[in-house]
Amino acid sequence: MTAVDKAKLLDEIEDRIRTIGVLTSGGDAPGMNAAIRAVVRTALARGLKVRGIRRGYHGLLKEEIIDLTARDVSDTIQRGGTILQTARCQSMRTEEGQQKAAAICKKYGIDGLVVIGGDGSFAGAQKLANLGVNTIGIPGTIDLDIACTDYTIGFDTAVNTAMEAIDKVRDTSTSHERCSIIEVMGRDAGYLALWCGIANGAEKILMPEEKDFNEQELIDDILENKKRGKKNYIIINAEGIGDSINMAKRIEEATGIETRATILGHMQRGGSPTCKDRVYASTMGAMAVDLLCQGKSNRVVGYKKGQYVDFDIEEALAMKKTIPEYQYEISKVLAI
Repeated sequence: MTAVDKAKLLDEIEDRIRTIGVLTSGGDAPGMNAAIRAVVRTALARGLKVRGIRRGYHGLLKEEIIDLTARDVSDTIQRGGTILQTARCQSMRTEEGQQKAAAICKKYGIDGLVVIGGDGSFAGAQKLANLGVNTIGIPGTIDLDIACTDYTIGFDTAVNTAMEAIDKVRDTSTSHERCSIIEVMGRDAGYLALWCGIANGAEKILMPEEKDFNEQELIDDILENKKRGKKNYIIINAEGIGDSINMAKRIEEATGIETRATILGHMQRGGSPTCKDRVYASTMGAMAVDLLCQGKSNRVVGYKKGQYVDFDIEEALAMKKTIPEYQYEISKVLAI
């Protein structure tokens, strides 16, 4: 391709993309604001207009659409949550809702749409791409459960928030010689539990990926540790297993050791994002805009083996993610 041909192609692409929309969908995650900010400022730097869509796909269907300027995203990179707010939307699972969403994008001149969220959000983006809306997904979830990427926006902040909380629980657990069950988020994925278990030196990590969990073996291990003179016992329990309060009652009855359950809950979603979440989210946001400017659509931005990459959404949704076996094995060794 000659230089003239390349110049013509770039002109065609610029003609194609004039306005970019951005929305956050599903659960909020620290760092989403950094991604929004990067989308807005990168698009403006490329001479494009930017429209923010409030409350995810729900807001898109309600036409809650606003123009965004560089000033609108000032002083947001350090804030948790999402300035565009978020919601879950059952209507986007229907053909009628998808067609309506695509029509609204066209009505507001949105040539490209950046969707920040998880697998469910990407499924909606894929449907819009099939209906002629150029879409790019950015992985935003504290669960780290998106298979196409080693990093998702919010995980680093969430795991550090949980780690600090668990350190505090261990302090009081040691003082009272208790067994403590601390439940972390993650839906059906155990990444937060695994990382916290290793970082906090937990005696046991319970994850939905572990198929052979035996509560009696756990009780026996607690009693064995007590015989060896251990003063406390920390169990990190993943949300996908749950039942922490009842589990604590059963363990106390079986061992005679005072046992308390602490459910960290949605505090893990909040707070100012870490440096990693700010930098990675900013890079992904900028890359999403550049992909749209290159004429790409139906893609997901990811981070693999130290590189920022992009995948076809359908390919990304078909991928399966498992807990790193070696990391899980060493978590057991370190708990001895």
